[in-house]
Amino acid sequence: MTVYFVALVDIADRQEFGVYEQGFMDVFSQYGGRILAVDDSPTVLEGAWPHTRTVLMSFPTAEELERWYHSPEYQTISQHRHKASRADIAVLKGLG
Repeated sequence: MTVYFVALVDIADRQEFGVYEQGFMDVFSQYGGRILAVDDSPTVLEGAWPHTRTVLMSFPTAEELERWYHSPEYQTISQHRHKASRADIAVLKGLG
């Protein structure tokens, strides 16, 4: 079943975050994920949206998402994201 990864990110250090971005695709592409949207200024229909970046990705299975997220390669580059930003991240189960 398809799962969706949603990240609401508040970037404080764009330069450090750029280091994370430079290594991201090399790791991400190994795990069957798809980037569906990355937006620094989404259209807000209701409420407030104080985040500096919103990311939506999909994976064919929850297991593939977990393999990617917990992989040594991703954990290494994610240190740059942790230094440069704060994020709220959720995994959503698809409907089919």
